[in-house]
Amino acid sequence: MLELPMQDWHDRKSMINVELSTEQSLALELLRSGENVFLTGGAGSGKSFLIRQFMREIDSKEMPILASTGAAAVLLGGRTFHSFFGLGIMEGGPDAAFAKASKDNKLMARLRKVEGVIIDEISMIPGQALMIAEALAQRARDSRLPWGGMRIIVVGDFAQLPPVTHSGPRDWSFLNSVWEQSGFQNVMLSHNQRVSENLFLDILSDVRSGKVTEPVREFLNDHVQTHDEDHPGTRLFPRKLNADNFNQKKLAEIDDDEVVIDSIYFGSEKHIDMLMKSAPVPVKLTLKLGCRVMFLQNDPQRRWVNGTRGVITDITVDKITVKKTNGREVEVDKTSFAIQDAEGNVMASVLQFPLTLAYATTIHKSQGATLDDLWCDLSALWEPGHAYVALSRLRSSEGLHLIGWNPRSIIVDPKVLRFYEGLDIRPS
Repeated sequence: MLELPMQDWHDRKSMINVELSTEQSLALELLRSGENVFLTGGAGSGKSFLIRQFMREIDSKEMPILASTGAAAVLLGGRTFHSFFGLGIMEGGPDAAFAKASKDNKLMARLRKVEGVIIDEISMIPGQALMIAEALAQRARDSRLPWGGMRIIVVGDFAQLPPVTHSGPRDWSFLNSVWEQSGFQNVMLSHNQRVSENLFLDILSDVRSGKVTEPVREFLNDHVQTHDEDHPGTRLFPRKLNADNFNQKKLAEIDDDEVVIDSIYFGSEKHIDMLMKSAPVPVKLTLKLGCRVMFLQNDPQRRWVNGTRGVITDITVDKITVKKTNGREVEVDKTSFAIQDAEGNVMASVLQFPLTLAYATTIHKSQGATLDDLWCDLSALWEPGHAYVALSRLRSSEGLHLIGWNPRSIIVDPKVLRFYEGLDIRPS
């Protein structure tokens, strides 16, 4: 995590605000206010960017950031929501999970110690998990106040990826009584920082709301074309197997020797096994000169962002040179990805280049990335928000290539629509 040097508060504040839009600056003031906050907005509105700015001002030990999944925690450099609150897989149901966690002295001490938490990708946190976490905070802090007086900031967009629900209706966290009890101040970022094209913005807004309007039909039909497998755009697949197979197929077509770069792991065997399942890098990164790659994280020096694509022009033992698409050549060093335990201690880490083959990825893994070109088949999607996440990766509609689409793939849960329609948004 990036930390700012200690300096005068006003200098620090002005330095941060210079990069923010008006609505982001107002949202940042609300984050600084000490209230419980729900920060939301569509894809590309700058939610993650804003949280990064806020975290530069606070002590991450007093207010840690929690991710919805292990993979997200590795990329955030944080902990998962479930591990921090001692929930595990919630075996035996809510009552059993609460009873077990409430006997964990380390957990109780941890919940007493922090000022609060930031929960990222709140849409993927089930309501039952949120409810148990709040009850545990009350128990630990011996207080009937919401969250035992802890401060809670939740970030995300319920119109994107839903919580994993094994049976019955989706367990959206906003449907649980703890949501209203938390007293969130709601702030919506409405300006898309990624897209400036008015028609495309209108289409994304309709798809986010599950509306298959006539303009949406015309727009999507206009972008349907026969799949050109030699086109450099990234393919987005709903399933991992399809993405992996396409990447390997395109790599095999390059007439050059494979270069296999082993990931270097540190930590106990148990935690390394966990890291292998959640890290964005493979155990062995297989590349070739001339292959297309995509960056997996934002560069502190701003040479690339998550989703930047390019072609490998040189590979050495400790550096890879990438010619960015429509950009300059950059040298890439290996970087460390890590998992933390519930206390925030690094339990395992892996050293590898922050690159992956860019021919294909999954819709889930593309969330947070910005793409210039993509190919996608929207004919048989099944999850709410899937189509919206895919389409909203793009900077411009010029980069959209649809192999096909079906109105039934543009899905939104009606409960999400009702939630946003009734949301009391802070003036901005």
